[in-house]
Amino acid sequence: MIENRPGAGGNIGAESVINSEPDGYTVLLVNPSNFINTSLYANMKFNFPRDVAPVASFVRVPNVMTVGKGVDAKTVAEFIVYAKANPGKVNMASAGTGTSTHLSGEMFMAMADIRMQHVPYRGAGPAVTDMLGGQVQVIFDSMPSIIPHIRSGALRALAVTSAIPSSQLPDTPTVGETVPGYEASALFGMAAPKNTSKEIIEKLNKEINAVLAEPGMQKQLVELGGEPVIGTPEAFGALIVAETEKWKKVIEGAAIEKVE
Repeated sequence: MIENRPGAGGNIGAESVINSEPDGYTVLLVNPSNFINTSLYANMKFNFPRDVAPVASFVRVPNVMTVGKGVDAKTVAEFIVYAKANPGKVNMASAGTGTSTHLSGEMFMAMADIRMQHVPYRGAGPAVTDMLGGQVQVIFDSMPSIIPHIRSGALRALAVTSAIPSSQLPDTPTVGETVPGYEASALFGMAAPKNTSKEIIEKLNKEINAVLAEPGMQKQLVELGGEPVIGTPEAFGALIVAETEKWKKVIEGAAIEKVE
């Protein structure tokens, strides 16, 4: 049974799982907000990396650095020149403050040494609508959300934010090819309450990895723009820590106000 527990950027659902019985029957779909919120929220009642038992990673999905037709830049390098020539005048859309789409852009600004005006929306839908209308010039949106508009020619992809190119946009380079060290992708997986037994964790991990290894499942994940990530609970735990630390640096570096 899937139970949605929205609210507080996903913190309500995460806290519910953290406080559940560690019996293997209540688990959490881990997503980027879990890594980001550790530093974004001021009064967290839990520490995500410390208070969950990593089970298995699922997939990494890149964002796509995308511009509208009103932007002449055809490459990341050209866009950086364009942004530096128009400091503070380039509008960067996002699905909301503190989202992966926002922080991917903040990290780009810091590493490329440019400034853009962040325009947060209530979700990716209205952000993309204004991209299509030309009210905002660039977005670092998720692959599944933005790729139909790229394929239609309505918007132009400059680069994917992952460390490696995407098979869904084979002619599109990575941001890191122009901005060395840049990598931002949405990591998904499963976690359980902290004191879940090793036997339960290993059983869940084995079953999840078996499903991820199925050709049909891999095909579906790749078609969504994702890269399947099959590994041990320990490997996923290390990824959780690394993602949390990465976004902490971005949030602190951009001086993003904490949510009370």
